[in-house]
Amino acid sequence: MSWFYNHYMVTIITNTTQYTIMVMRIKKPNPKIVAVAVIEKNGDILLGKRKKGKFHAGVWEFPGGTVEDGETFEQCLVRELQEEFNVDAKVVKYLCTYDHQYTPDYTVRLSAYLARLASDGLTLNAHDEVRWVRPEDLHHYLEGSSSTAILEIISGITG
Repeated sequence: MSWFYNHYMVTIITNTTQYTIMVMRIKKPNPKIVAVAVIEKNGDILLGKRKKGKFHAGVWEFPGGTVEDGETFEQCLVRELQEEFNVDAKVVKYLCTYDHQYTPDYTVRLSAYLARLASDGLTLNAHDEVRWVRPEDLHHYLEGSSSTAILEIISGITG
């Protein structure tokens, strides 16, 4: 894993002096390691619409999030599903991993897992809306997102 940096110049002007300094800020690990859950129920797949005010607000996604230091992908998904929906979950099996490059300097490495929820009651903590979507309709929600590569394997788990 590498890190990428954000450099920029800042000019500070006081009544008597002007200072120009270079600021270097460590931004994000590259690639960012993310785990997502493909949750199937009665042939449909769960998608969440990211909350307003959040990064990528309004974008439909598979639930999940950033893997924290010392955490397995499975532990990450159990934690994220609890945080996002207040629901217990079980990770069933690994599906795929792929890289999605947002910019030349920023890549997300997404690992997808099939997961099951312990109950149907979902509390929306990280999403404005959720939908259970037919696999053949997922591309309408995920077009252009980092999750599009998962669509290729969806038919194998729902068909």
